[in-house]
Amino acid sequence: MTRVGIAFLPEVNPAHDDRWARIERWGFAHGWCLDHLAWRDLAGSPWHATIPVLTAAAMTTSRMGIGTFVASPNFRHPVPFAKELMTLDVISNGRLQVAAGAGTLGFDATILNRPRLSPSERMDRFEEFITLLDRLLSQSRTTWSGNWFGAVDAPNIPGCLQRVRPPFVIAANGPRGMRLAQRLGQGWVTMGTAAFGATPDKWWQGVADAAHEFDAVARTAGGLPDGFRRYLDVGAGPGPPASIEKVCRDISRAGELGYTDVVLPWTRRNAPFAGDDAVLEALGERLDEHGNL
Repeated sequence: MTRVGIAFLPEVNPAHDDRWARIERWGFAHGWCLDHLAWRDLAGSPWHATIPVLTAAAMTTSRMGIGTFVASPNFRHPVPFAKELMTLDVISNGRLQVAAGAGTLGFDATILNRPRLSPSERMDRFEEFITLLDRLLSQSRTTWSGNWFGAVDAPNIPGCLQRVRPPFVIAANGPRGMRLAQRLGQGWVTMGTAAFGATPDKWWQGVADAAHEFDAVARTAGGLPDGFRRYLDVGAGPGPPASIEKVCRDISRAGELGYTDVVLPWTRRNAPFAGDDAVLEALGERLDEHGNL
């Protein structure tokens, strides 16, 4: 069985956004907010901040998980981010999940006028980011001096409701990031290794390749801890959810490749993710009480 969640673009005024309550009512297991300052062709359109959006979502739901999708050090520092996450975990009554990745090139990487980093440098920075974030959320006080970030007696009081901290879901396609996911994460997320805009067949091959690579890394590390989750982001992949039959086939295919969770995009009138939310509502009718198909 595969758990199913929904990822939202934060383009709707969170004070009037009923989508989160709707997907909880429909039975989905988790809801996510894309964590960017601006995004692709929508950079000139309304775009709200992730943590306030998730706070509003937490106040209008009571059961499903909520989370960032995915946070990165492109524009975040672990110390203030940890404080926001701790508070959000308390507000949501312990339902927060933190998906995070190294960050790519684009608006988020350039908007603060920082130097352009190589893939290796971005991974160096991310490893330090997630290691420090783990300590900040797990300890009452943290002091740290690194190459990218620092903290001096940073407090985490009263601390997260989840003990010792909310689960980390690490985005990675390469061995180094996968090892980090297995060392500090409670989950791993990918959208496959195919280039953005690939055909559905090539995209699915990239999804299979990522799963096989993750399995190989896990074997080398001696296996995965109990309860570890594998998330597949289908937003860039197999095409819009044109019908309930297609969505169910995609989720089933992901499950056959070893993914425990699938994250679908909320459908919109226009690209990206053009589609009909009636398909998502129909999918909800097929989910069990835990959001599994």
